[in-house]
Amino acid sequence: MAEAAEREQGAVGDRGLGAKPMGPAPAGRRPRTPPLPATLAALGLEANMLIGLLVKAMYRLGLERARELADSLHIPVALTTQLIERAKDQKLVEAMGQFGAAVTAEMRYALTGKGREWALEAFHHNDYVGAVPVPLEQFAAQASTQSIRGEVLTRPTLERVFEGLTLAPGLMRNLGPAANSGASMLLYGPPGNGKSSIAEALCRGFGHHVWLPYAIEVDRQVITLYDPAVHRALTGEELREAEADLARSAGAGETNALRRAVTADRRYIACRRPKLIAGGELTLDMLDLSFSHASRIYEAPMQLKACGGVLVIDDFGRQRQHPQEIINRMIIPLENGVDFLALQSGRKFEAPFDSLVVFSTNIPPSDLVDEAALRRLRYKILVDSPDRSLFLKILAQTVQRAGLGLTEELVVFMLEELYAKQGRPYQAFHPRFIVDQAFAICAYEGMAPQLTQEVVERAWENLFPVD
Repeated sequence: MAEAAEREQGAVGDRGLGAKPMGPAPAGRRPRTPPLPATLAALGLEANMLIGLLVKAMYRLGLERARELADSLHIPVALTTQLIERAKDQKLVEAMGQFGAAVTAEMRYALTGKGREWALEAFHHNDYVGAVPVPLEQFAAQASTQSIRGEVLTRPTLERVFEGLTLAPGLMRNLGPAANSGASMLLYGPPGNGKSSIAEALCRGFGHHVWLPYAIEVDRQVITLYDPAVHRALTGEELREAEADLARSAGAGETNALRRAVTADRRYIACRRPKLIAGGELTLDMLDLSFSHASRIYEAPMQLKACGGVLVIDDFGRQRQHPQEIINRMIIPLENGVDFLALQSGRKFEAPFDSLVVFSTNIPPSDLVDEAALRRLRYKILVDSPDRSLFLKILAQTVQRAGLGLTEELVVFMLEELYAKQGRPYQAFHPRFIVDQAFAICAYEGMAPQLTQEVVERAWENLFPVD
């Protein structure tokens, strides 16, 4: 295989995204459905790389027909047929006759000896077999049309996603503008008062969907992005409904929206806006490309997988790296909307950074990072312990949802004998903890689930360890 190959007409020569950072999408902008590529040039990859992907699929998967190969490469059958013809011109593939006697039977193809050599050389470059990667520039253009900064969370939306949480009156007022900023926020305060739950609820507030490529191409290197463990792909029916909803909200015709969903670029997959949560296990190398020396394939870092969604850094300050180092690593992406990643060759490139980043911590912010770093965290929201009134509201709602009863005598006992006399502060998680313990205790004792003084006292013993 020639080391230097001619680029397909229309492929981009400069692999950078340009000096200017990618700005946010205008508010209210609807995600664009990536159009079906009409030509091989529209795929944006070198001809030899495309042929390498074709012969690797034939070699490893034993595929013989154009339709099978189109399904593997996630490109139209017409383009796959053109690619096969190019491979035939180079004596890499030969026709083996039609499969079956029917008039509509498909032609079968097989690799020649030269084709198998080409495939093996392509595997030496990397072991990737699958959807044709999307060039970085094309992905960046798509990402800009579906930016999370184009989403608007209204008060009714937040009230809906927070309906399972009981929040202090002023908290919702602060969370809304922070979420709509698409910038970064720090949720801080004593442990056990719902910071992680708030962060996860915010993730559910963002609607619409995003189109994410199975893989990205940078300098002929393959970076896998779609991760079934992270991304929630839409089914065919869900996608049609989502496209129709977008069309209605934009005032467009529903029929055209459904047609777009069917004829979308199959190198992409439609997903709910991503939600990634990293806790104490987060390390700096998880924010860089991961390279497999065995397969010679890169895997996208978490912030790239979260493109168009929400990235939650939970238990901030509990990581092995000092929190200042993590903030320093993310300052430029947070401020400019672009990240800088590096290949094994040392080649650095710009990648989209389009996530609402939520830091959650129970460590005082001034103990985490310096003043300059705190200034760059645009929204700092205190999630404090509930006062007596809010605690009673949380307790009542938790018990009611669990289907249990709560007497006035039991409430007085908890407030005076457990909290007041023992000097314990109210915490938002206590009611849920006590209810869960009550179910376990009652099941063990063989009695119906209930809250009694004895049950609550036994639950309380598990709430606080004895020094």
